[in-house]
Amino acid sequence: MTQLAIRNAPSRAAWALEQAGVHPLLARLYASRGITDANQLDTSTANLLSPEQMKNTTQAAVFLADAITEKNNLLIVADYDCDGATACAVGLRALRMMGARVDYLVPDRFTLGYGLSPEVVQLAAASKMGKPDIIITVDNGIASIEGVAEANRLGIRTLITDHHLPAAELPDADVIVNPNQPGCSFPSKCIAGVGVMFYVMLALRAELRRRGAYADKPEPNLSTLLDLVALGTVADVVALDYNNRILVAQGLKRMRAGQMQAGMSALFRIAGREPRLAATFDLGFTLGPRLNAAGRLADMSLGIEALITDDTARALNIAQELDAKNRERRSIEADMKVDADLLLDHIDVGNRASLTLFDATWHQGVIGILAGRVKEKFHRPTFAFARGGDGENGQELKASGRSIPGLHLRDALDLVAKRHPDLLIRFGGHAAAAGLTLNESRLGEFENAFEKVCRELIQPSQLTRTLETDGPLETGYYSVDTARLMQQEIWGQTFPPPIFDDSFQVINQRILKEKHLKLKLKKGDRSFDAIQFNNAETAPTNIRAAFRLDINEWNGTETVQLMLEHFEAV
Repeated sequence: MTQLAIRNAPSRAAWALEQAGVHPLLARLYASRGITDANQLDTSTANLLSPEQMKNTTQAAVFLADAITEKNNLLIVADYDCDGATACAVGLRALRMMGARVDYLVPDRFTLGYGLSPEVVQLAAASKMGKPDIIITVDNGIASIEGVAEANRLGIRTLITDHHLPAAELPDADVIVNPNQPGCSFPSKCIAGVGVMFYVMLALRAELRRRGAYADKPEPNLSTLLDLVALGTVADVVALDYNNRILVAQGLKRMRAGQMQAGMSALFRIAGREPRLAATFDLGFTLGPRLNAAGRLADMSLGIEALITDDTARALNIAQELDAKNRERRSIEADMKVDADLLLDHIDVGNRASLTLFDATWHQGVIGILAGRVKEKFHRPTFAFARGGDGENGQELKASGRSIPGLHLRDALDLVAKRHPDLLIRFGGHAAAAGLTLNESRLGEFENAFEKVCRELIQPSQLTRTLETDGPLETGYYSVDTARLMQQEIWGQTFPPPIFDDSFQVINQRILKEKHLKLKLKKGDRSFDAIQFNNAETAPTNIRAAFRLDINEWNGTETVQLMLEHFEAV
């Protein structure tokens, strides 16, 4: 069940924004998202938080500057999602600009799992460039206590750059940069892993400048990496606070000007999207999934190679491979969704506070997407499990979970772990997404424990999905120009894209490809094309619909199309 709620747009704030020159519609939308001053919409780089505000960035800069001077071998250990891939690319490109000897390693998620494990350190020690002097983690490492201990044993120094929430014990690394570690006062706690790495590189450049490295040569232009920062930030679905919106806005500005990495340009081309019209939607729903497909089905090194090559032909070849991987991922996901629907037919979802799903045939790389789809449909915290290989005590299962507002997923797992100390082999994550590993024989025990925790932590009212809208859209704004205006703004997690709601008459409707509902809607004396994806249920004659304003392009003609998020009879 979904209930609609209209966001409050304080009229005084909207008026102030409009008086400052903000478009009247945007003024209302921004006011409802907490913007009270037009200065909060200034996305120039001068307004970015300072690197010195992030704990240990200065120490990390000295550490890396010394390593460059001493010609140390550096090895970046990346994560296998889009944030990890972009963070790795930012690190590689920036460090090479500044004269470092650096390579990278991305663990195979299916054999080595997540993070800097002892096995990954041993693999790093045997890398083609020889045993590294320093390992740098990006988007991982804050939980790698055993891995850092193994690196110390082998005489390899470590720099951890991460943004995930730390446990009570931190790894014994040489330097840790993580805005969520104890004692860090950096205001943007929701910065992505790629953002953390970008900040470390800014601090390194400042340290090299202080040492006179650029007295007789130009400084490296790190703003050329902002397209990567923007992609990783949006794709990781972190909250778009002011600092993150600046990073994303600057990256999109470069994309629209055609100033981006060859791999980014190739991904736009293969997705059939125009870089000059680049929007956050492109990053989250077209480029991000194609890059993520490499880590989900194979090896994220393919995605990283796309982002670090300057050869346009090679970049296009890799983008084509990534596109093929993404099509394969969609096919696997569709099959898994059928399996999940069969499982859910036997579950009384209405009487549950959580969902735990497992099928022995499911693909480990796609369970996160599946969990997200089920969570969206049923509005329940959901874990999807797949087999992950043999462990010390038998067959292991790996799970990916997605949560709803009102339940911090990692904290819920922490409570499960405290109550059942030997149940979870490992776990980690954020408020909205988390992962875990356990023995298959104990799946039922986990399901019961997690359900109990959810019942305690979630209020009954929070189990009803509330879709916040921006209310009715004035008739004059049903236009391509308005749709384009909104698409060019910065929207994302906690700063959601506009959704309007109004009443319409359904003139006609049909089902496309057996799963999408195509409608013709009438409002007053105007009619509009509308579509709702992944819904094959017909609509009543009169509906209240929540919708996004979109543009449909057909044979060179652009028309307004309403993308329905939800409808109900009126």
